[in-house]
Amino acid sequence: MAGQTRTAPHYESIESGSQFANDVIAGLTARPKRLPPKYFYDQAGAQLFEQITALPEYYPTRCELAILRERAPEIAQFFPPGSALVEFGSGSSRKVRILLAAAPTIAAYVPVDISSQMLLQEAQELRRDYPGLTVLPVEADFTQPFALPAAVAERPRTGFFPGSTIGNFEPHEACAFLRHAGRMLGPNSHLIIGVDLVKEASLLHAAYNDAAGVTAKFNLNLLTRINRELGGDFDLAAFSHKAFYNSVRQRIEMHLVSKQRQRVRVAGRAIEFRAGETIHTENSYKYTLESFAALARGSGWTPVATWTDAAGYFSIHALVNEAK
Repeated sequence: MAGQTRTAPHYESIESGSQFANDVIAGLTARPKRLPPKYFYDQAGAQLFEQITALPEYYPTRCELAILRERAPEIAQFFPPGSALVEFGSGSSRKVRILLAAAPTIAAYVPVDISSQMLLQEAQELRRDYPGLTVLPVEADFTQPFALPAAVAERPRTGFFPGSTIGNFEPHEACAFLRHAGRMLGPNSHLIIGVDLVKEASLLHAAYNDAAGVTAKFNLNLLTRINRELGGDFDLAAFSHKAFYNSVRQRIEMHLVSKQRQRVRVAGRAIEFRAGETIHTENSYKYTLESFAALARGSGWTPVATWTDAAGYFSIHALVNEAK
């Protein structure tokens, strides 16, 4: 689990012939079973994640906000006069508001998210609070090519990708996303990106296994969504949340564990589970400053600045796209 900016699906019901259904059936019939984390964010999932970000164990949001508040004037230098700020997977506007307050050079804000309800609500509130700012929401899957509004076509562009959502990608997928972002933003653009850092395993474990059980509810809500939108009959009481740090791969893994042998129907398909079998729902890779810089360089970006919180738990990087 990374941040609010992870890919989020529509809140509206999705029919069984949809990409959601295809991905769920493909994942549940794979070995081992898996589900894409981008489907966590129905309306209930978004609300649960907002609760997670306020938990005492969950340090990433708190640390990233501290960096943004302290370093906003330095970060603001990467927004040229009259520039457009493009946020990939915008979600809540809590973080971008810090940048907007520090960088009056930003003329337009383009939040990109597949979650239409939160996207439009946040855009409306930003227009009210920043009447001089052009707010142009784009409903799209930010991991795929999408059209930027014509109004920003000639403006210098800076990307914003907070929350360490980059950690939810496999390393090769992270590289592909960074290359995609470079193509979307164009030559000589900048990208401000949040990255969670490698740290003591006990801190990571606590962040994804909170005492209040909110992360467990967030994980299990994915099954609730499948039941509602794909005609599933998952018994949530027959599954449990499991999250652990894989030190070899430097990632947190989240799973849903079947407590018993059982058969579940989803979108007309019967899915068999063994007792103890898991559905792998998410990875959250942790980087060192050096390993992320290497990933960025290998993806066509040049690191130009890095900021961390006082404890060194989290980092924000400024990258420049020098591709021609």
